[in-house]
Amino acid sequence: MKISCNFDAGSIEVVSITGFDDIQLRIRKDNASDFAQWFYFRLQGAAYETCKLRFLNLNETAYPYSWDGYQAVASYDRVNWFRVPTHVEGNELIIEHAPLADSVYYAYFEPYSHEQHLNLIGMAQSSGLCQVSDLGSTVQQRDINLLTVGHEVESDLKVWITARQHPGETMAEWFVEGLITRLLDTQDPTSRALLDRATFYIVPNMNPDGSVLGNLRTNAAGANLNREWLNPSVETSPEVFHVRNKMLETGVDLFLDIHGDETIPYIFVAGTEGVPSYDERVAKLEDKFKHLLRLSSPDFQDEHGYDKDAPGAANLSMATAWVGEQFKCLAYTLEMPFKDNDNLPDDDYGWNGQRSLRLGEATLSAIYGILQELR
Repeated sequence: MKISCNFDAGSIEVVSITGFDDIQLRIRKDNASDFAQWFYFRLQGAAYETCKLRFLNLNETAYPYSWDGYQAVASYDRVNWFRVPTHVEGNELIIEHAPLADSVYYAYFEPYSHEQHLNLIGMAQSSGLCQVSDLGSTVQQRDINLLTVGHEVESDLKVWITARQHPGETMAEWFVEGLITRLLDTQDPTSRALLDRATFYIVPNMNPDGSVLGNLRTNAAGANLNREWLNPSVETSPEVFHVRNKMLETGVDLFLDIHGDETIPYIFVAGTEGVPSYDERVAKLEDKFKHLLRLSSPDFQDEHGYDKDAPGAANLSMATAWVGEQFKCLAYTLEMPFKDNDNLPDDDYGWNGQRSLRLGEATLSAIYGILQELR
């Protein structure tokens, strides 16, 4: 029996393997910070054995209160992922599973590899409708790519979408894959109508380094990118530095920052109620967008989510708050669950990549519905 994680986004610490019923593990911290929550590893040599995998350090994880109701994911081929029985006992997360093959992978959520990321960029460029540009390099010299879809004329509305500032929130890039695939479909009337009036600027992965390193929340320098927007550093948060500069160049009429939430088992958005410039116009735009997104996707809801910021209390180092204040525009953080959507639960798969992808597709309909009111 063997456990390994020396691959893209792999992350685990092995404490001991004394038998199939006592595999002891620890969830590893991000490479340069104390955030710990993401895991992804391969187990070999345990086919048809009832395995008990014990994660011993829940009290050291970033969100120790989030594990109740959580089910880990597993795959034999890294394409088809399913949920496996998982529960909490004291300070331990326990997976009990009898794999049907000698090689099986377990992960915190369905991964989205760097190779998939590069393939997504290649697919978008090959459509003939998308321009791929390089904004700069990450701490570890990976590319920060921007996908631009549209005519880029001054009269176009400017729609910005960023994803995966927190690299372990892989559902965010699944979301972008769905959105951009539909946007590039020349037979889709919604996409054609959108591109008649808007240019889309999309960053599918804001944090390539953290993604490859198997981090939950930070880049290679240990920076939480969604706390860097007020004063980014080219040394420690170049990802935000370069994307922000491009936004200042193009302007922004609508901004969506795509994330995943460890605790709340629903799809929801968080807006800009706490920024100084928040006014009745933006409030009406927020309400209409939420209404349109509910119509576009029954997965979305607006009853459960984060507490709203008090007036003037927004953290302007966060992307949505900084963009909303800087451009006086509709700006939302969209959150998807690591667990399941309790409004439409799926015992076999929970919330997963394909459901995230479908939500990305549906979101284009909501954007189309709000477009004419953005200016």
